[in-house]
Amino acid sequence: MKTLKQFWSIFALIVIVAVVLAACGGSPAAPAPAEQPAEEEAAAAEEPTEEAAPAAEDAIPLSMWYHGAGNDEERAVILQIIDDFNASQDGYVVEIQDFPQDSYNESIVAGALAGNLPDIIDMDGPVMPNWAWSGYLAPLDLPEEVLDGFLPGAIGRWDGQVYSVGLWDAAVAMYARQSVLEENDIRIPTLEEPWTLEEFDAALETLQATGEFDFAFDPGMAWTGEWYPYAFSPFLQSFGGDIVDRETYLTAEGALNGDEAIAFGEWWQSLFERGLAPGTSQDSADRETGFIDGRYALQWNGNWAAVAALEAFGDDLLFLPAPDFGHGPKIGAASWQFGVSADSEHQEGANDFIEFALQPKYSAAFSDVLGLAPTTVEAAAMTESYAPGGPLEVFYELSQAQALIRPPTPAYLSAALTFEKALADIANGADVVTALDAAVDEIDADIEANDGYGFGN
Repeated sequence: MKTLKQFWSIFALIVIVAVVLAACGGSPAAPAPAEQPAEEEAAAAEEPTEEAAPAAEDAIPLSMWYHGAGNDEERAVILQIIDDFNASQDGYVVEIQDFPQDSYNESIVAGALAGNLPDIIDMDGPVMPNWAWSGYLAPLDLPEEVLDGFLPGAIGRWDGQVYSVGLWDAAVAMYARQSVLEENDIRIPTLEEPWTLEEFDAALETLQATGEFDFAFDPGMAWTGEWYPYAFSPFLQSFGGDIVDRETYLTAEGALNGDEAIAFGEWWQSLFERGLAPGTSQDSADRETGFIDGRYALQWNGNWAAVAALEAFGDDLLFLPAPDFGHGPKIGAASWQFGVSADSEHQEGANDFIEFALQPKYSAAFSDVLGLAPTTVEAAAMTESYAPGGPLEVFYELSQAQALIRPPTPAYLSAALTFEKALADIANGADVVTALDAAVDEIDADIEANDGYGFGN
């Protein structure tokens, strides 16, 4: 049972890390909301807009909070699901409240402190374990077969139970031009045979030496916050390290500062020392247009950016798998998902709504408007871009083959900030071992301060 001190530490932690929480449907995979205000300010946060579908007589209202006020296309799909659910039965009626994304997480925290959470909660995947541990969420009560065939990143598991599930997922690939690779005699990798570390490094050196590009590789240093752990921790994991030890979740020792992690850090730093990649001073406009403008030869980017690149390069554009740095190729996973409040008096109805929303046609609709990956093969077949032969089909295949969720632990919220700082410091020339050791100490101190976040008890 958590003490009052621990409860306030949870609140303070979520306030601090609002800058790293994100929705994988934004500009980077994780655009960061604004910094959280203090408790009093959170309680007075911007009032959400509210819209309720027509209710059946005597139907029980189910409240739902949603993070995407202003995202009209995404919101239209959600409203369609709500209208369809409300019309499908007469026991419940879902009523949605919209919050701006940059104040959504603070509103959840304020609602939890006030005992006023909605029945249905919208949440970013890596946030879920902290909110489940904090007592905000109840495990989902869905038939097992409902989640059969889902992409693993779309299912939020914590402490052996499913707490959340999403209707889409994000995936990252190496953007390249076939003509550029062929002109420089660089092998085009496949899912079955991705680039090795040596091949990838040699390709970068070759591309930089042409003199045709400002940089051979754009990892996306202008995108801060959640982009760092989402996009860059898979490189570390492919080297054999991780943000925390996933065997125990009680320490980062050995995972973030072991031999494999140090090898990753040295390679990471060398990208910038050798002038192969733009550093932390990269301008956000350069990140957005540098590959399309031909100033970057390769770019590490998500499926949300694919349409613009396809418009620029057509059939010459390639979406390549992640390199294998020695322990298998990895990419990030998990986006926004639905869960049920632990305080809801109508959990059965909330679960009914979530089960209804998981129909393939709705996942396909989200994919068509957001450009993100549908959650099942059946849903993919209904989409314009992810159906067999579609221009983005490869992203679904990448999610199936290479996706790894960020560490599913309440400690992730603090660890993500620490990881971001360590990688930025290393890119800027800090001693690799010192930076990683300091990160381990900070992560371990947070875990110890919170009694292991439930692990080892």
